[in-house]
Amino acid sequence: MSGPRTVRTVLGDVEPAALGAVDAHDHLFLRSPVLPAPLDDEDAALDTLRAFRDLGGGALAQWTPFAMGRRPERLTALSRATGVHVIAATGLHQAVHYDPELLGRLRRGDTLAELFVAELTEGTVAGDDPDGARTGPRAGMIKVAGMFHALDDHTRWVMTAAARAHHATGAPIGIHHESGTAAVDVLGLLHGELGVPPGSLLLGHLNRFPDPGVHRELAAAGAYLAFDGPSRAHSATDPWLVGSLAALAEAGHASQLLLGADTTAPGAGPGASYLLRTLRPRLVRELGPAAADALFRTNPSRAFSAPWPG
Repeated sequence: MSGPRTVRTVLGDVEPAALGAVDAHDHLFLRSPVLPAPLDDEDAALDTLRAFRDLGGGALAQWTPFAMGRRPERLTALSRATGVHVIAATGLHQAVHYDPELLGRLRRGDTLAELFVAELTEGTVAGDDPDGARTGPRAGMIKVAGMFHALDDHTRWVMTAAARAHHATGAPIGIHHESGTAAVDVLGLLHGELGVPPGSLLLGHLNRFPDPGVHRELAAAGAYLAFDGPSRAHSATDPWLVGSLAALAEAGHASQLLLGADTTAPGAGPGASYLLRTLRPRLVRELGPAAADALFRTNPSRAFSAPWPG
């Protein structure tokens, strides 16, 4: 697939350079029976975007996938009200987050890839009905998930559908790695077996598994490495965040690094503003202004762009 690359936001396709500083992995809305509390407060989401904007933030990628309370119909209004570009996601998380009846319905009809493609090219559906009216904005990425140090049958099914949707649309694929693990296995499946170019893969939560050798292996393959958080649940790995980024930059991989806040529940972390208020000045000191600018601007503008069909 070739052609000019743009970023698909909830207000339409924009030039990559228009994004500005990016929170490359976050959630404004999120719901799951296995998470401590839902993110479903529209006023809180509006406050998050305003605070991020006031610190110079220009775009936020919401990685909340299908049927996890993503509220795509509200993202457009929030983006318009704040001027912050928002990238919505299609995709599917681990099986534990879903009603088994819904998963069985998607499997029986073998419709998962078709759902992803339709949400990327036509519009997202409201609620949890895959056959519902496509009244929401088009998604600009696909979200999938691995398991703890493994890939199960559900993971392989979802990632196969994601690869098919990528090949049909060029959409980037963001991957949740449970505690940062199994990233090498994920890369082997999506890139090695299913043919997704590594430059279309955004490997998330790698700060939760601060293994320098694994990080270099993933970066050498050409994928984007997303470091997201901190959060209360994963604060034990926070001290390694800047060191991991510095080591990868020193190894020549500064152009493949992404940063996000990954807020998963009210009060679960310092939020999107932390990236620009606290982390960016430190990265300027540690890595230099050019590398810091790449992490917040240049890298995500490339990572989230695609040669969208039509």
